[in-house]
Amino acid sequence: MLGFLIWELMGIAFLGLGVWAIYSKREVAFGFWANAETFPVKDVKLYNRAVGKLWIVFGVVFMILGIPLLQGQNSPYVVCSILGIMIEAIVAMVVYTTIIEKKYRK
Repeated sequence: MLGFLIWELMGIAFLGLGVWAIYSKREVAFGFWANAETFPVKDVKLYNRAVGKLWIVFGVVFMILGIPLLQGQNSPYVVCSILGIMIEAIVAMVVYTTIIEKKYRK
């Protein structure tokens, strides 16, 4: 149960990150990659909104993938959570590079 609660708190953190990116009043592009400078962006507000939506979807799917942890950490269904997160992260990176970055790069 503790593992599930921690998992869900991380999902809520991703949701919060997405909401913060969408409603941010800053004129700086929200970074997606860790410790990397953001490329020159055409429209910062729309770019931040797109990245925020990506983080919100990521957070929701992340939280759904945590449901198998309710059966216990020794459940064989936890493998679905682990593999699901790997696939989800790869899909998020592909969506970012092929759609968001391509659309908003100067």
